Amino acid sequence: MVDMKVNLCGITMENPVMAASGTFGYGYEFAELYDINILGSFSFKGTTLEPRFGNPTPRIAECEAGLINSIGLQNPGVDAVINKELPTLGKVFNKPVMANVGGSSVEDYGKVAGMMDGCENIGWIEVNVSCPNVHDGGMAFGTDPAVVQEVTETVKASTGKPVIIKLSPNVTDITAIARACERGGADGVSLVNTMLGMRIDLKTGKPIIANKMGGFSGSAIFPVALRMVYQVYEAVDMPIVGIGGISTAEQVIEMMMAGATAVQIGAANLVNPYVCRDIINDLPDVMAKYGISSLSEITGGAH
Repeated sequence: MVDMKVNLCGITMENPVMAASGTFGYGYEFAELYDINILGSFSFKGTTLEPRFGNPTPRIAECEAGLINSIGLQNPGVDAVINKELPTLGKVFNKPVMANVGGSSVEDYGKVAGMMDGCENIGWIEVNVSCPNVHDGGMAFGTDPAVVQEVTETVKASTGKPVIIKLSPNVTDITAIARACERGGADGVSLVNTMLGMRIDLKTGKPIIANKMGGFSGSAIFPVALRMVYQVYEAVDMPIVGIGGISTAEQVIEMMMAGATAVQIGAANLVNPYVCRDIINDLPDVMAKYGISSLSEITGGAH
């Protein structure tokens, strides 16, 4: 009998498989397809202080091995999430869920995290530092170690829940950002968020996405994400959630061997809404194939 349990920042999960923010809504939509309690957990749609309509359309461009999106953090705002979305989710999901939060200022991050602190079904706060900083000319928070540390400290002061900082791959040295999270008191990091990409419509000669560029995700980025998880594991001493191009049980194990305690499945959910369930069902056979009796023991095994 294989043991798929892992412990992420003090919370035990039945398995390491989570759905990534922005690809699983608020969960109850997928509960119409299958029992989502099979998941270790999931990170719900990125939430900001005020409601956001998001970016202009078109927002999606397909690629051969992934997709580009520029949704713009469309969400109903933290009040609606707390008063409507989370109670609805509670009817179909009986495990702690990860709250993904964003902001346009450092103060915004702290306020949203603080408001979610009292929500019983939220287990972790995942902080999206890929958001544009309105006080820094639109540059993403996550590209400057000093700003990342400030955001981390602010969120930590606002909540007693474990704080996991979600790192952008669009930086020169991701380990420098991870160390800033550690200095700020983060309980863990998740990586990677989407890379920056674009496509051009040959008929119009213009970028397909109205915002010109967007977040590139999907199977093509798996090797890059794996490399960054491997690097961050050697740079900091805290749990890592590995994200980027994962779509099979074998890739879950590979990501954990690189250093991840848990993983998130993103773009694959948009191709096959059952992919998380299928990966979890496949894991015991894949573990047996490679002689793995306990998943919690393989984290960082490639080092």
